[in-house]
Amino acid sequence: MAPDGELRIRDQAVGAGETCRRILKTLPTWFGIPASVEDYIAATDRSPTVIASLGDEDVGLLTLVRHSRYAAEVYVMAVLPELHRQGIGRALLGHAEGMLVADGVEFLQVKTLAPSKPDDGYDKTRAFYLAYGFRPLEEFRDL
Repeated sequence: MAPDGELRIRDQAVGAGETCRRILKTLPTWFGIPASVEDYIAATDRSPTVIASLGDEDVGLLTLVRHSRYAAEVYVMAVLPELHRQGIGRALLGHAEGMLVADGVEFLQVKTLAPSKPDDGYDKTRAFYLAYGFRPLEEFRDL
């Protein structure tokens, strides 16, 4: 059952690892490699994170990693599966972009599974990012 309430977006400078753990646990198709999940959790604990909530429940998150004064990365983004296609991912990205622009960041990247590795879930992920305006820049074929 989906949580009720108005969508709220908040910033958390550090310490959102447990929120990340709880949300990623609901998405084993995308986040099923335990070592990678632990890396995402650790990054979320030490990096700025945007959190989406409905009612009293955190339902999505986006963690940013800064690579330079001008460049940042969406290191991990996840929304509870029953709430996909409800605008929560767009709200998270829009909020994060606003923060980054205000701080002088000009470039935002996201890394995801490439089309050369067929996967229904990641087809949807790529479609989301493409619709938002991201463009493919590079593919790591040995990864």
